[in-house]
Amino acid sequence: MSGLRLYKKEKLCSQTAIDRLFTPPKKGGDIVTGSAMAYPWRAVWSDTTKKTPTCSRFLISVPKKRLRHAVDRVTMRRRMREAYRLGRDLLPKEKHVDIIFIYVANGLTDYASCQKSLKKIFNKVSATPIQPQP
Repeated sequence: MSGLRLYKKEKLCSQTAIDRLFTPPKKGGDIVTGSAMAYPWRAVWSDTTKKTPTCSRFLISVPKKRLRHAVDRVTMRRRMREAYRLGRDLLPKEKHVDIIFIYVANGLTDYASCQKSLKKIFNKVSATPIQPQP
């Protein structure tokens, strides 16, 4: 993909893929999963390189329990989406992951803190080893 826009194929929409991220991995399973906390975001991801998706996919969740007003939830989703759009080059090109970002702060945070936490999360994701192909 070229350019800086967000494509539909980069958004995590599949209910089965989302459920796979929240179920505990089986022992001896072939899927690499991980999670990281970088305030104000928590991330959960799984390596889907074996399943051959076209690119990494993401989902952003801002719970109503954390931000009561819909305007604030939309603002935080927009800030995180913009940080992801500009920072997705930090992910390795050969590694495809499904990643969910969950907002954990109780109030609005600025764009700079979203961008900084995204960089920390992407560094942890890229440090996770890739499973060898059988």
